[in-house]
Parts: sequence; C-alpha cells; structure tokens
Amino acid sequence: MQSYTIGQAARLLGVSPDTARRWADAGRVATHRDESGRRVIDGKSLAAFSVEIAQGDDEDVSYTTARNAFPGIVTAIRLGDIAAQVTVQAGPHRLVSLLTREAVEELGLEVGMQATARVKSTSVHIDRT
Repeated sequence: MQSYTIGQAARLLGVSPDTARRWADAGRVATHRDESGRRVIDGKSLAAFSVEIAQGDDEDVSYTTARNAFPGIVTAIRLGDIAAQVTVQAGPHRLVSLLTREAVEELGLEVGMQATARVKSTSVHIDRT
C-alpha cells in the first residue's frame, strides 16, 4: 500500500501542508509513522478523505451533470471579438476554457474572482506517477 507524507497529501488535495497537518491533528484523516519516523497517510485513507472533502457542505450542492468540479480562482481572461479564453487555477490544476465573449460578460468574470471549472468529457486519461 502506498503511503503519502503530509506534504504530498496536501499537494494532492490542493491545500497547504499546514491545513493537511491540522486535519490530521484533528483526526479527520488517520496517520501513522513510517520507518523514518515521518507521519504518513495510507493511500486508501487519503482516497476516502479526498472524496469526503470534495463533497463539501449541503450548501455547496451543485445541480449539474458535470461531476468533475474544480473550484478555484480566475487567473487570466483573454477576450477576442467573439471568443474568450479563461484560465482558472484550482489547487495544483490549471484549467483553460474557451467560451464565447458573451458568456464571460454575462457571468461577470474577472481576474481574481472565485469560479468553478467543470469538466465533462467522453475521454479521460489517467497516468500513474
């Protein structure tokens, strides 16, 4: 079973190491010491915890068929006459969306505001790292 250090878990969860450490200290995710004495989280526990925190509160319920949601912050907007390119940084993930200029204006998107990028695809590739 693969285990992850607090820092590795934080990167995978898209939070700071301090936040991951606080969650572990509060018992939200179980840790144990490896042979080097480092506090680690086993892969199955981390996977279950990541699903738990991704579900969020009932107030954050989304009514959409696109299940792959990446909450983040708008970092760039490039407007053309008709089309636009919007970049969202969601934890370690940079997502770029091409949409109409009209959609950007209707949503009132601006650099620095919170936004959720949703991905719906018929083809998803998974690489093992």
